Amino acid sequence: MTGPQQLALVVLRSLVGWHFLYEGLFKIWWPAWSRDGAPLARWSSAAYLHAATGPLAGLLHGLASSRLLPAVDRILPLALLAVGVSLLLGLFTRAGCLGALLLLGLFYVSAIPTMGVPSAGTEGAYLLVNKNLVEAAAVLVLLSFRTERIAGLDLLWEGRARPRGQVEGTVS
Repeated sequence: MTGPQQLALVVLRSLVGWHFLYEGLFKIWWPAWSRDGAPLARWSSAAYLHAATGPLAGLLHGLASSRLLPAVDRILPLALLAVGVSLLLGLFTRAGCLGALLLLGLFYVSAIPTMGVPSAGTEGAYLLVNKNLVEAAAVLVLLSFRTERIAGLDLLWEGRARPRGQVEGTVS
């Protein structure tokens, strides 16, 4: 790959990582303040789970009303945060990509866009393809092109794990 191609892949990984990191931080930081200074309610996945329309809707609706909801509300932001840190730093990048694909897959399947027209509270008109699916495709590209071999802390980790003097691809 050329230098610009490698740079483009690392930039893509960083942008996806930032998106996951910020989504996790945002959910952890709530309660927050509105623009007019009023406190906002603490973040919860309940509204999202209740709004699920995909093939897992029944399961997700039940989860939103179950005693497991507080655990989901703690685990989801931490998972988003872990994926974001992984992709931004290029540390355990393959695991970060797989985590991203798992989360994006769950988000997509929970509400597969089938209307194709704008609806209240959304920013566009999606039909089968939405932001989650596009971001999942981007993560597949990152996973396929092994961006952990281009830049990131995985390079340091790999160099430390390889015996001194051994070159990648050789057997002692």
